[in-house]
Formats: sequence, structure tokens, C-alpha cells
Amino acid sequence: MAKVIAVDGPSGAGKSSVSRIVGERLGFLHVDSGALYRIMTWQCLEEKVDTTDPAAIAAFAQQVEIECRPEAGRIAYYVKGEEPGNRIRTPEINAHASQVATVKEVRDRVTAILRGMTQYGDLVIEGRDITTAVFPDTPARFYLTASAEARARRRQKEEVEKGIANQSAEEVKKSLLSRDAIDSTRQYAPLKKADGAIEIDSSDLTLEQVVETVMNALPADWK
Repeated sequence: MAKVIAVDGPSGAGKSSVSRIVGERLGFLHVDSGALYRIMTWQCLEEKVDTTDPAAIAAFAQQVEIECRPEAGRIAYYVKGEEPGNRIRTPEINAHASQVATVKEVRDRVTAILRGMTQYGDLVIEGRDITTAVFPDTPARFYLTASAEARARRRQKEEVEKGIANQSAEEVKKSLLSRDAIDSTRQYAPLKKADGAIEIDSSDLTLEQVVETVMNALPADWK
């Protein structure tokens, strides 16, 4: 049975960086579940699907073909034979992703994809409903959070470094808070801290401190 470390939390809380490092240290494959919702959103926009129409999104979601491949310590995603890269990290995708992710059929499809990844080995999965809906029974569940200001600074820095966008910290903060509101109030699998999950506020912690907190809290026979 594959081991699964589940890491939930809002955007900019440090899920990706922490999950990647923990995966590297343990030899677990890093899984970015959010990228699957971004791919769904990207494909909706590419095919002119109305992202305000849940029925249209639900029907289209079944047609999107996503290939998962374990590569270089992570699960890589391919659409039509190529990785989407930063095409799924733009402000336009950010603006539509939460709408797409609220659709039950989309979440069901992504959840099925994620659960199927255990065939590739042990996983560290980051997302928004991994501890509550996708792998609620794993003994390693974490909820990462941080202040809105800290999250906005991190996300702005990431966007600038990747050349994705050049928004102000205030614009990024507004976008993050808007997505938080949608994600935490959606009817199906909302973003919330699962009962029993270990909460880590990374606002004033270094990346290494957060990683160590996660590592120290894992079951003894997983380390």
C-alpha cells in the first residue's frame, strides 16, 4: 500500500515548496493537484467553454485527456503530448480556476486521477481537499496557512521570477483573498482544515522550519 502525505492550504502558504522538499528527502513523488484544475481551466479557455456555465464545464471535463507520468521525483502532466508549463500559471487562469474547480464533475474527475496515482509509489500531495476528500484516512495530514500579506508577497515574487505577470502585491493579495472565499464556501469539497490535521502557520517560519515540522510529525516508520 502506497504511503500518502497530504498537504492542504490556501495559495501562497508554501505547499509546493514544502511538498517538493519533503518528497525529495523521503523519495516520495511530489503531486501538484492544483495543476490538474488549472489544466481543466486552461483547456476550457482554449476551447471557448463558458466558465460561468457549470453544465458546460461538467460536460467538457470528461473530454480532457491528461496523461500522468512519474518523472524526476514528481508526477508530470501531459496534454496532447506536451507539458503545459507556465501556460497554466497566468493571471487569466487564476481568474477562472476557482469557477471551474467548484464544479462537482471536475472535482470527481480530478479526485479519481489523484487516487489512481498510488500505482506509481509513495506520494506527497498538495492541494485544497486532499486531507478532507481525496485521502482523508492517511495518517500524515497537514494544513499549511499564512497571513494574507505573507502569501501575497510570496506569490508576487514567484510570478515575477517566472515572468508570468507583474502584478503589485496588493493586486495579488486581492486575487488570493477572492479565491480563498470561493474555495472555502463552495458546496463540494470546500477548502478547510480537516479534523486531526496538523496546522502549520508559516507566516514567520523559514521554509526549512516548516519542512522540519512536517518531517518530525510523520509516522516513525515513514522516515
